[in-house]
Amino acid sequence: MASVTVRSSSHDYEVLIGDGLRHNLSEFISSDYTSILVITDSTVKDHYLQDVKGSLSEAASVFTAVVPAGESSKSMGRYEELLDRCVELKLDRKSLIIALGGGMVGDLAGFVASTYLRGIDYIQMPTTILAHDSSVGGKVAINHSEGKNLIGSFYHPVKVIYDIETIQTLPESEIRSGYGEVIKHAFLSDDEWTRRLLKANLSELSVDQLESDLMKGIQVKASIVEKDEREAGIRKYLNLGHTLAHAIEAELGYGEITHGEAVAVGLLFMMKVSNDIKGAQLPIQAYKEWLDQNHYPISVLTRIRPERMLERMMFDKKTLRRKINFVLLHELSDPYVEEVEEEKLLEQMSLLINEVSGE
Repeated sequence: MASVTVRSSSHDYEVLIGDGLRHNLSEFISSDYTSILVITDSTVKDHYLQDVKGSLSEAASVFTAVVPAGESSKSMGRYEELLDRCVELKLDRKSLIIALGGGMVGDLAGFVASTYLRGIDYIQMPTTILAHDSSVGGKVAINHSEGKNLIGSFYHPVKVIYDIETIQTLPESEIRSGYGEVIKHAFLSDDEWTRRLLKANLSELSVDQLESDLMKGIQVKASIVEKDEREAGIRKYLNLGHTLAHAIEAELGYGEITHGEAVAVGLLFMMKVSNDIKGAQLPIQAYKEWLDQNHYPISVLTRIRPERMLERMMFDKKTLRRKINFVLLHELSDPYVEEVEEEKLLEQMSLLINEVSGE
């Protein structure tokens, strides 16, 4: 088992990574909790909920709540239903919420924990590769129809328990999704790691490579979050690729494309803007080949209109006074944030769409 400590202003917490951790939760969870509510989704429930409940059998009271799988559950309606469940169960301030699932469950359950009784403890138990990113750093949120994660808060878990056995049941689309965030962390931090990833076939990943990539990604995020917990400065770098990604997700409808796949497409646009407007020399051709080899759905670009994407990006959290700020790269591992003129964004987006469509 490996571990990383994340330091925050409210408390430090451990991220534990290993095989079969879901079977030994009583070793990692305080016995002082009066009750535990495990929140999961309809897909994860069938695979792992009984294992988790069984490992908590000595706890005083263990309850469950299941939401439909998919990004559409990160909504005001599901949030309200979960608060109703907390009230129904009479959870108190010494209760614990466990978020068992991918990024959607972690964001939703974490937001419930952050607001119920003005905040109770929660533990992240990610079951996807993608959630190596969202489970660390204390961002919790739900979506609004006009934009992703527009309603949320900063609220850190008391622990992250990452049983990597749970990611062995992931479909191919979820592996792609997770590596959209993995390669983002590589772009932000490490030339050598990036170039190794660009040669990787995601259908042939070894367990050792997967664990190494997850640990590297978590360490990158933890190091940034510790320096800028509330996104006043360098934490914005973690939004690399996300400005367009969030716009695509909102435009197509949440769940139409996975978050990490949208991020991978957003990273392609980021590279084009960095190269064509700012004069960088990022390995965009190698990245395109990696996207093609691993079947990323870059064809979604042909389903969007540049003008509509510009409107959507106006709701991005980095937008100030209706000026769109992009996270770009001078070169690999050298990010910065800069306002980009709307006309140039429209031009670059049109060019990229034409390239993808073969025009």
